[in-house]
Amino acid sequence: MLWHKLTDINQLADIKNGSLENSSPDFAVLIFKHSTRCSISSMALNRLESKWVDNESIPAYYLDLLNYRPISNEIADLFSVEHASPQVLLIKNGSCIYHASHTNISAADKPRRCHVRGGDGLRARLVGGLLVSRRRP
Repeated sequence: MLWHKLTDINQLADIKNGSLENSSPDFAVLIFKHSTRCSISSMALNRLESKWVDNESIPAYYLDLLNYRPISNEIADLFSVEHASPQVLLIKNGSCIYHASHTNISAADKPRRCHVRGGDGLRARLVGGLLVSRRRP
């Protein structure tokens, strides 16, 4: 998985603005918040990395929570999502359109597809980076 390390709080404005400026319907940004001391976080990271299909339409950002907790707090404020660890967020058009945490983070790949499921009952199906459905099971 091609990660962009999230190490500067100013990157959040770039992520938000970039998601607003990119008019491609396929474009979204993934943020993964990881605690390097948590076994659940490591499991979620491994599950995501093992199934992810790299796609230019979905740049992936990795946040080390232990070293950059203030950035995590800003993510919660900026995107109106309660902090959790581990946590994955999908940013599109300047907003968080999807998030999941803990063991609810999963990815199941098929060629050029990635499905991400959240514990809140929402499912996002990404096809080539495009969010094509969100539904409750």
